[in-house]
Amino acid sequence: MPSPELRVFVAIDIPSSEVLSNLSRARDLLVETGADLKPVATENLHLTIRFIGEVPIKIVNEICRGLSNLVFKPFKIRVSGIGVFPSIARPRVIWAGVSEGVRELVQIHDEVNAVLAKLGMPPEREKFVPHVTLARVRSSRNLSRLVKVINSIISMEFGEFVVDRVTLKKSTLTPSGPIYNDVCSVKAKEQ
Repeated sequence: MPSPELRVFVAIDIPSSEVLSNLSRARDLLVETGADLKPVATENLHLTIRFIGEVPIKIVNEICRGLSNLVFKPFKIRVSGIGVFPSIARPRVIWAGVSEGVRELVQIHDEVNAVLAKLGMPPEREKFVPHVTLARVRSSRNLSRLVKVINSIISMEFGEFVVDRVTLKKSTLTPSGPIYNDVCSVKAKEQ
């Protein structure tokens, strides 16, 4: 009988109520366009370091062991600006960017990739762009109105917070949206 699998990803939570409130306000402006969006619930807003996907529980435990060896000092992140994947002409994902703390996030991303590589998981194909997903675009309905709002908030500032932990999260998909639960986390270490 195959081992049960969990859908997991490595992320940084946003502990600042001010940043969460500002992100939610931007997301709501996008939703108000009437575009066909799947918005991210406020309680699910986070910064993804690496999406892993479905893995057996045994491997999840090994990932937690590997992540426990991450070494990083607490650092500040500033969330600012709006971006889209893959392009403004064909937006599929609308996100808030990071303007401070990028170097530290890239270093953590690289260390997480090294942990996963030791477990036989290939690196991601895309370049890592630190971001907080606000909404996914499902169709081109009201696209011109959506693009207009994106352009009007493109330089929006969301605030800053200190990163003091990295968390492996489990994602349970439900009809009303995903439910995220912490599996394990590693705290920043003062060196």
